[in-house]
Amino acid sequence: MLVQAEQAARNSIVKASLENAAILTADSLEQCIGFSNKFAPEHLEIMVSNSDFVLDRIKNAGSIFIGNYAPVPVGDYASGTNHVLPTAGYAKVYSGLNINHFLKYSSIQKISKSGLESLKETIIALAEEEGLQAHADAIRTRFGYKPSK
Repeated sequence: MLVQAEQAARNSIVKASLENAAILTADSLEQCIGFSNKFAPEHLEIMVSNSDFVLDRIKNAGSIFIGNYAPVPVGDYASGTNHVLPTAGYAKVYSGLNINHFLKYSSIQKISKSGLESLKETIIALAEEEGLQAHADAIRTRFGYKPSK
C-alpha cells in the first residue's frame, strides 16, 4: 500500500484530488445517506450488507457502484457506463452523459373540448395576470367569445 500511495503522490490528478479529500464518520446509515444526497457525489460506492435499502434512498449521485466487486474503475473502463459524470454536486440536477442527451423530444398536448372546459378559467386567469390578453382570448374564442376590435 505504501508503494501505491507514493506512486499516487507523484500523479498530478491524484494530488489535486487528495488536496480536497476528507474522511467522514457518521452515527447511522441514515446520516450517511442524507449526507450523500446533499453532497451528490460524482462516484458513490455502496458496500453494505443491505445495499438495496441504501440504493432505494440514494437520489443524487453521478454513478453508483454496489458491493465489494464494483469499484469505480469498473465504470471507468469496462462496464459500459459513461464516464462523463456530473461533478461538484451537480448530480442533484444532472445525470451522467447518456443516450437521452443525444435525442430530441417535443412536448405534445392533445386535449378534448371538455378537458379544455375544465381548465379554461385557470388558463384565462393566469394569462390575464401575465398581461397576455390574446392568450386568454384564445381560450374564450373556443367557447364562443368574440373579442372586441
